[in-house]
Amino acid sequence: MDVDTRLLRYFAAVAEEGNLTRAAERLYVSQPALTKQIKQLETLLGATLFTRSRAGMALTEAGRVLAQRAAALLDDWNRAVSETNAAAARETRVLRVGFLASAANEATPEIIAEFGERRPGWRVDMRQSSWSDPTAGLASGSVDVALLRLPMPDRERWRVEVLLTEPRCVVLPSTHRLADRDEISFRELLDEPFVAAPQATGAWRDYWLAVDEREGVPPRIGAVAQHPDDWLNAIANGYGVALAPESTARFYRRPGVVFRPVVGVGASQLGVAWNPLDDDNAPVRDFVRACLRFRQT
Repeated sequence: MDVDTRLLRYFAAVAEEGNLTRAAERLYVSQPALTKQIKQLETLLGATLFTRSRAGMALTEAGRVLAQRAAALLDDWNRAVSETNAAAARETRVLRVGFLASAANEATPEIIAEFGERRPGWRVDMRQSSWSDPTAGLASGSVDVALLRLPMPDRERWRVEVLLTEPRCVVLPSTHRLADRDEISFRELLDEPFVAAPQATGAWRDYWLAVDEREGVPPRIGAVAQHPDDWLNAIANGYGVALAPESTARFYRRPGVVFRPVVGVGASQLGVAWNPLDDDNAPVRDFVRACLRFRQT
C-alpha cells in the first residue's frame, strides 16, 4: 500500500491538535480540504482514525496506533529527503531556491552573486511555485531553501529569517471608481470582489484577503488564481481587486491595472526559510547568510 506522506502529515496535525479548525489553520489549508485528506487516508487504511463530535476529533484505537508511529515515520522520511537533496546538490553544485511571485525581490541578483562568492562554481536554480503551495516547495522537499511571503504554513516546522517588511497596496482595474485616488482606505474595499488564491491554501489566502481586518465583513471572491499572470488578467478584466506587497507595482506593472497605497491593513514580510534538518548544510547556510547580508531593517 502506498500512502502519500502529506496524508500522514495532515493526520499527525489533527491528532496533535484534536481539532480540525486548529489543524487546518496550522497547515494553512481549508477545513474541507483537510477533512477530505483525512477521509482519503482512512479509506486507504480501511480504518476509522477519528471519532468526530462537537468537542473535536478524538483518536480511535486504530488512530492511536498510527499516531504513535506517524511522528517517527515523518521524521525519518524528512531526514532521508534532506540528506538525499544535500548529496545531490553537492554532486551537481546546484542549490534549488523556491520563491513565490515577487518574493524574488530586487536584492535577489545581489544575493545570488554573494552566494557565488561564498560558493565558487555553484549555481542557484530559482524555481517559482504556484500560490497553491505557500511554502514554495519546502514542504515537498523539491527545493533546498525558499524566499517567500509570510505568513507560511506550519511555521514552527521551519527556520525563518525575516528579510524585509513593506506596506501592502491594493491592485485595481484601471477603470475602477477608486483608480484615480492617491490613497485608499481598506474600509472602502470591504464590499469589493477580490481575486484570491485557491481556497485550499486556507490561512495564507485569508491573510491576503485581510480577513482579520474586515470588521466581520466576509470577503467576496470574484475570481481565483494560482499564478501572477492569471491574477493580473483577472484584475484587469474587472473580476475583482487584490492586496499585494508594495513592490509588486515594480515587478508587475502592466496596462489595465493600477497599484494604489492602502491604509487599514498591516504590512507584508518577506523571509528566507529552510528546513531545520539543513542547519548544518553548508550551501544552504551560505545562501541564508547571503540573504542576511542584504536584509533591510
